[in-house]
Amino acid sequence: MVRADPGGGGVPLSDHTSEAPRPEDAPEPPKVPTYAQQGTQQHAPNPWQQGSPQAQAQAPALSRLRPAKPATIRSATLYCVLATALLSALLLGDGLGLNLLIVAAPAVLAAYFAAQAAGRRLRPWTAVWAVGGLALLVVPALRDAGWPTFLAVVSAVALGSLALHGSRGWLGVFLGSLGLFSSIAEGLAWGGRGVRERMAGSRGRLGTAFRTTAVAAVLLIVFGALFASADAAFADVLGNLIPDVSLGDSPWRVFLFVVGLVGALAAAYTAAAPVRWDGIAVRPGRARGRLEWALPLIVLNLLFAAFIAIQLTVLLGGYDKVMAETDLSYSQYARQGFWQLLWATLLTLLVIALALRWAPRGRSSDRTLVRSVLGALCLLTLIVVASALRRMDLYVDAYGLTRLRISVAAVELWLGVVLVLIMAAGAFGARLLPRAVAASAAVAVLAFGLISPDALVAEQNVQRYRNDHSIDIAYLRGLSADAVPALDTLPEPLRSCALMDIERSLRDSDDPWYATSWGEARARDILSKRSSNDLAQACRASRTGNGGGDSDRDETYDPYDPY
Repeated sequence: MVRADPGGGGVPLSDHTSEAPRPEDAPEPPKVPTYAQQGTQQHAPNPWQQGSPQAQAQAPALSRLRPAKPATIRSATLYCVLATALLSALLLGDGLGLNLLIVAAPAVLAAYFAAQAAGRRLRPWTAVWAVGGLALLVVPALRDAGWPTFLAVVSAVALGSLALHGSRGWLGVFLGSLGLFSSIAEGLAWGGRGVRERMAGSRGRLGTAFRTTAVAAVLLIVFGALFASADAAFADVLGNLIPDVSLGDSPWRVFLFVVGLVGALAAAYTAAAPVRWDGIAVRPGRARGRLEWALPLIVLNLLFAAFIAIQLTVLLGGYDKVMAETDLSYSQYARQGFWQLLWATLLTLLVIALALRWAPRGRSSDRTLVRSVLGALCLLTLIVVASALRRMDLYVDAYGLTRLRISVAAVELWLGVVLVLIMAAGAFGARLLPRAVAASAAVAVLAFGLISPDALVAEQNVQRYRNDHSIDIAYLRGLSADAVPALDTLPEPLRSCALMDIERSLRDSDDPWYATSWGEARARDILSKRSSNDLAQACRASRTGNGGGDSDRDETYDPYDPY
C-alpha cells in the first residue's frame, strides 16, 4: 500500500500500517526529503555529459550504425556453418573450380537462416547482389586462367557482403562491400555462445549424435572398401568422388577449415545484425558561386573539344601528316596516347565527383547549370574513351593482343559505362547511381571471365599470323589451357611449340573433378590426340621453339607491356 505525500512522492508502507488518525500526543514523523520518498531512486545528472554536447550529438548516429546483438544462433545456422567448414577443408585444398559453388551453398543457407531468425526480409537489391555473387563463382568452374578467376572471387565476396548489408549511398556501398570483415570477431563470439548453450543442456543428445556418426562412418569405410576391391569400375568412380586427403597436407586442410568456419559465421552474423553503413553522414561541400564553380569546368570542356577536333582530323585521314610531324611510327603513336587518355578518363571522374560536391544548388537555375556543364564534360569524355579504345586497336594491330592490353581496354570500356550512368543520373536522378555503378562493375568482371580473355588473346594472335605471318610463340606458350582451342589451329611446327608447355602442365596436374575447370577439360580432350613426345620433337625440329623464325621481336621487347 502506498500513501500519497504532499511533496509529490509515495512512501511504501507495510500491510500492518493502520489508516486510523494518530493520537494527538504521537510524535510527528521526521520529514524526509522528496527525492528519498520516490519509489525509484533518481540520480543527479552527470555533469560530464552536460559539458560534452558533441558526444551527445554523436550517440544517435552510433546507435543507428551499430545494431543490437542478435538472438542466440539457431541450430540450422550452426549446422550450415559446420558444413561450410568441412567442405572447405575437403574440397578447396586441390584448387578452384566447381568446389567454390559447392562450398558457397551451405554458407548462403547459414546467412538465410540467420536473417530469417532476425526478421529480415528479402529485398530486390539483396537478391540482385546474391545472384550476382553466385554467378561470379561460375567463372572458376569455366575458365582455367587464374587472373579472371581471382577477379571473380574477390567480386563475389564483395557482392555477398553488399547483399548482407543492403547499403545505398556511395560510402555505404563502398564500406558495405568490405563490411563482412568487420563481423569476424563478433561472429566467432556469437557462434561460441550458441555452442556452449547447447552443450550445457544436451550432453546426452550430443553423445548419441557422435555415436551415430561414428557407426555410419565405419560402415561406409568397411563396405566401400569391399565393393571397391570387388569391382574396378566402382573403385574408379569412388576414387573420383572422394577427396584425396593425406596427412602431409593436414595443416593446409586445418587452415581451410578455419577459413570456412570464420567466413560462414561472419556472413551469418552480418545477416542477423548488419552494420548500417549508410548511417555515416558525409557533410556536403560548401556551395560555390556560379562563376567560381563553372568557369574552370567550361575551360576544361573547351580543352576537351579542341583535343577531340584534332582527333577527328586524324581519324579522317591525317595520320601520315601527324606521323611526319612527330617522327613517330604508326604503332608508337597509338601506344603513346592510350595510357595518357586512360589517366585523363580517370581524372575526369575525379573532377566530376569534386564538382558535384561544391556545385551551386540553391535554385533550379543552378541545377540546370550543373547538369549542362557536367553533362557536356561527360559527353566529351566519352569521345576521349572512344579515342583511347581506337588507339588500343591500332596498338594491337601492330604488336598483338596480350593480357595487359585486353585488361586495360576492358577497364577503359567500363569507365565509359560509368560516364553513361552519370549522365543518366543527371537526367533521371542519382538515387540509384551508387548501386548501378557497383552492379556495372560486377557485370564487367563476370563478362570478362565468361568471354575467356586468354582464348581471345590466342585467337587474335593466330588471326594476326594468318594476315602478316607475325607471331610471338614465346608469349603464347605461357597462356592457360583456355587458349588451347585457338592455338591448336596453328600450322606445324608453330602448333607444337605453342602447346608444348601447356600440355606438360596439364599432364603433371592430377586435380580432381571438383577442382577442374571446363576449359581445362576441353584442352585435355584436344591434346589427347598427340603425345607430349610428338609435340616436343616437332618443336625442336624448328627454329621457332627457340624464339626465332616467326617470332615478333617488337612484341618480345615491348617495354610498355612486360606481361
